[in-house]
Parts: sequence; C-alpha cells; structure tokens
Amino acid sequence: MAEDMAEEAKTKVVILTRSYRIKGHIHLLPGARVTDFLVDSKDFLALTDVEVWEMGGRQVLTAPFVNISRDHIEIVTPESN
Repeated sequence: MAEDMAEEAKTKVVILTRSYRIKGHIHLLPGARVTDFLVDSKDFLALTDVEVWEMGGRQVLTAPFVNISRDHIEIVTPESN
C-alpha cells in the first residue's frame, strides 16, 4: 500500500543578516506558517532558488540551494509582491 506524500508549498522569503539580504523559497507543509518553519529548523535553514545581495546592493550569489545559519539571521519575512 503506497503512502500519500504531503504536498509542500513554496513560500518566498527575505532574510536579513548583518551583511546580506537573502531571497529564496522555503518549503512549507500546507497550513504551516513561516514561524512554524523557523521553530522546527535546527542550526540551518534550507532555501531554494536563492539570491544573495550585499546590503550595499551588489548581488554576490545565486544558487539552487543554500543552507543559512540561524545564528546569523536577524529578520525573516515573507516577500511581498
């Protein structure tokens, strides 16, 4: 008997550290909140489709996947369109 796999929803977020503004997607279970994702994360947050920008505005990295240390995160917010 095959088990049903839960669908994940991509949520685009902006993460601010002291040095960088990071845009990417986190993958949430339906009905989950960004806060739930943060609470359940361990030492790192996994993001996909990532852009990393210096605070001065220069893009320094794009990557399909990045782990971000929770210790360096100052602000996380869903990106507004």
